[in-house]
Amino acid sequence: MNYRLRWLAAALMLASQPALALPSFAEVRAAHRASDAWLLARDGTPLATLRLDYGVRRLPWTPLHEIAPTLKRAVLISEDKRFNEHAGVDWQAAAAGAWGKLWHGNTRGASTLSMQLVGLLDRENRKNGRRSILQKLGQTTAALRLERSWNKDQILEAYLNLVSFRGELEGVAAMSRALFDKWPEGLDEQEAALAAALLRAPNAKPDVVARRACGLLREMQREALCGDIDSVAAVTLGSVLYRPDQTPQLAPHLAVKLLSRPGQRLASTLDAALQGFASDTLRRHLTALDKRNAHDGAVVVVDNATGEILAWVGSSGDISAAAQVDGVTALRQAGSTLKPFLYGMAFERRDLTAASLIEDAPLALATGNGLYAPQNYEPDYHGWVSARVALAGSLNVPAVKTLVRIGADNFQQGLRRFGFDSLTERGDWYGYSLALGSTDISLLSLANAFRTLANQGRWTALRATPDGKLAPCRGDACGAFSGRPQRALSAAASFLVADILSDRAARAGTFGLESWFATPYWSAAKTGTSKDMRDNWAAGFTQRYTVAVWVGNASGEAMHDVSGISGAAPVWREVMDWLHRGDDAGRSRVLSAAPKAPAGVVARQIRFEPSAGYRGEPARREWFLAGSERSVVRAAQAKELARIRYPTEGTVIALDPDIPPQRQRLLLQLSASGEPGWQWHIDKQPAGRADRPSHWLPQPGKHRLALLDAGNRELDAVEFEVRALRKAR
Repeated sequence: MNYRLRWLAAALMLASQPALALPSFAEVRAAHRASDAWLLARDGTPLATLRLDYGVRRLPWTPLHEIAPTLKRAVLISEDKRFNEHAGVDWQAAAAGAWGKLWHGNTRGASTLSMQLVGLLDRENRKNGRRSILQKLGQTTAALRLERSWNKDQILEAYLNLVSFRGELEGVAAMSRALFDKWPEGLDEQEAALAAALLRAPNAKPDVVARRACGLLREMQREALCGDIDSVAAVTLGSVLYRPDQTPQLAPHLAVKLLSRPGQRLASTLDAALQGFASDTLRRHLTALDKRNAHDGAVVVVDNATGEILAWVGSSGDISAAAQVDGVTALRQAGSTLKPFLYGMAFERRDLTAASLIEDAPLALATGNGLYAPQNYEPDYHGWVSARVALAGSLNVPAVKTLVRIGADNFQQGLRRFGFDSLTERGDWYGYSLALGSTDISLLSLANAFRTLANQGRWTALRATPDGKLAPCRGDACGAFSGRPQRALSAAASFLVADILSDRAARAGTFGLESWFATPYWSAAKTGTSKDMRDNWAAGFTQRYTVAVWVGNASGEAMHDVSGISGAAPVWREVMDWLHRGDDAGRSRVLSAAPKAPAGVVARQIRFEPSAGYRGEPARREWFLAGSERSVVRAAQAKELARIRYPTEGTVIALDPDIPPQRQRLLLQLSASGEPGWQWHIDKQPAGRADRPSHWLPQPGKHRLALLDAGNRELDAVEFEVRALRKAR
């Protein structure tokens, strides 16, 4: 009698419960979010995963047909034997007394899968933990309604994707990957029984789960599998370690920069096959350099026309002690990689032609910190060389002399136009060493700067996603994903630089005829090695692609006898070859022809006339900016070489109020010996002879310094500023 009264009361309470809003199956599936996010290649191939939700471990939704029948059977036997017979509530189980257990706090006694699913969908009550009797009755009412709008397969599928199995593991996919290192479709009967046994007590000890699983196996008439169930449970549940979803971590650094929300599947511009090849190539070469203390590296590949990044390899992975450091955006010393831009500016300003002769000889320049004496990578000098040979052979002294010609401030501003946003100081702050790459740059900025040369001096932003709206980074380390297109260098000057960087004969004196840059297709490239061999670079382009490589140590530790040509260049060459050769899998061969000369560039046959101390270079066909061409080149005399060395354009000089003015005189300097009759003029007033040391008493204000020859013709001029500091009180 008491049972009937309780049953009647329960029925009345059911009728009085407010209706719980139930979503559709499609809405539940659409709202499901994995705890990870995925970075995809341009063709949809997964490249990397990144966990963004640390409250739960959840993988993408698993359709019912991808779940092993063994697991579905074990779950139904464990949780709802009459699942396919009832309409949401198992009245037979209720009549047997299961409701009593439910009222006393056991939520699983007679709870059908439909009732449990309603509880899983009621997220607010899930967060609050225990539910009141009224809430449980409302859940029962909702289960009846759920069965009228969802079919059985949808209920089972949603349940298996939303239920918690153990610890943070939610859903069948996360459980199967973490516990058994396989996808749900591959679970065998023993594994299915263990998984189903977890539903009643997700965090129970392994021996408890094993006993429960053995009971399920008996009901499944597979009692023979109970023999080693204890040991299997101990191994499986003793230490749950999440195993990734088998997505290869090919682009983890870019994934960190682009992915932002759980469940996100973001398409990038990366080429999956190229990304894998570049990563493998870098690791292989660094392994070979292990004894030379080279452990880290990075590779960037860019499509010249579109600016799409095709490969972003940020590190050498597990062979690195700092695998999380992204070598693509890390700022490292540039070395000689900035020389092409220096000579390009000199060509554009018509300070030099590719045939101009520059003396490669010992040099000492006065600075505020003493003498600056640049030296070549090899401890010898070549005497008079053309600008073509100086750039192709990466000679240091001619580069510094070229910087003296154009001014450090002009060079710094020009580099900023190429996207080197990390150069935040004025040129005179970097000084003469800027010509040799003493400043820090990123591999990404270097890649886009060389791409700018490939695009005839026109700078445009890069893209890491198809629409280009999502930038992986901003600021000094990037300088490549924002900004309007701009002219960084004239097309004519860019052509001259590219032609020199592709000239095998011009670089033979330093690198030999058969270096890594001697490609069977047209290419232009440059190496760079920083001070003490802490960094080395190789960057270059073909008609279609730009590739940039950095090799070094993320810690900044020096390598042992590893230069750009032996460290980064081999990786550069292998990646370039892969891009152009095609394969049997359908990747077509890519041709690369030398660019045609743009308007304003003319070719002339030239010869070099030997002179004192100059042996001459072989006669050749040379390119010139129109109006600067000549057919005979002789070693320059003082008049042609001399430029104002100090102060340089834009120099700011601060007067110290604590030092007597007579001791702060400014030494006016030339880059070469002056001729008799040459004069200094400051603000159009004579300031002394220029053929011997001359000191000027600086006056606060902006000034113009001019160099005049004996006929009062202006040879060079710079503007600078003198500032008077206030005396400290």
